Amino acid sequence: MSMAGAAASMAPRWMMAQAAPATDRVAQMRAQAATVPIHTTKLYDNLYLLQGAGGNMAVQIGPDGKLLIDSSFAPAVPKIREALATLSNDPASTLINTHWHIDHTDGNEGMHAAGFTIYAHQMTRERLSTPQTMKLYDFSLPAAPPAAWPVLTFEDRMHLWHNGDSLDLAHFDPAHTDTDIYIHFHKANVLHVADIWFNGMFPFIDEGTGGNIDGMIKAGAKALALADSETKIIPGHGPLGNKAQLQQFHDMLAAVREKVAALKASGASEQEAIAKKPTAAFDAEYGKGMMNGDAFTGIVYRTV
Repeated sequence: MSMAGAAASMAPRWMMAQAAPATDRVAQMRAQAATVPIHTTKLYDNLYLLQGAGGNMAVQIGPDGKLLIDSSFAPAVPKIREALATLSNDPASTLINTHWHIDHTDGNEGMHAAGFTIYAHQMTRERLSTPQTMKLYDFSLPAAPPAAWPVLTFEDRMHLWHNGDSLDLAHFDPAHTDTDIYIHFHKANVLHVADIWFNGMFPFIDEGTGGNIDGMIKAGAKALALADSETKIIPGHGPLGNKAQLQQFHDMLAAVREKVAALKASGASEQEAIAKKPTAAFDAEYGKGMMNGDAFTGIVYRTV
């Protein structure tokens, strides 16, 4: 994994620090975000990947104004604004949230204050406007301030024409959460799929807000159908990827799901299924991120 990819995946690793109270973990993540630099990678003439302490972001520049995908943690906002300013003098326009999680939306209030109008799926607004708990981590968050809430939402899909490109925004069925969307830049041939893909890692699936393994597999198939061999695919965490890498991740999910489902159907308990090591063939490649094979097996078992 590149240095930028490692930085992008660092925030979820902090969530594994179970020894600290939830409020302290939030403080740790935010404190880290204030120090992690923003790395910028050009994807197309006017489209860039931004990677820092939170989830992978993207920005499109041009006369219609800057269009930003996700906002990281609140303390990262000054660094994000500095990075955006180095790319162009275009005004702020649109901020799109890929889903509700704090490492993708905590900067919403600050970016709204900078002039961005927030778009998202309707469920993202509902999640941000009410207290939430991330079940796996016993991790509770209060409602975000109203200035952080999306003001334009959709249920299934919407279409934008922005800075010379045609963009599709569409909802995945519940997968990583029940709020996940993708953003497809047609002319640039760039697809941001957010946390339905953790590139090079077993994924965290937020079962407390609708996430499940079958939804992740279906979402991956939906994303693969949109891509070709030249498509640049932005994962929620990890390095920039392509269709072949997403296919490999999708096949891993399907293989683990099949093994765990068979164990569960045979009467194995969750701990018995974990003891069978159904992820063994994939641990070397995917087990070095925020989640090891045993933790991922537990999620699959509970959501299959």
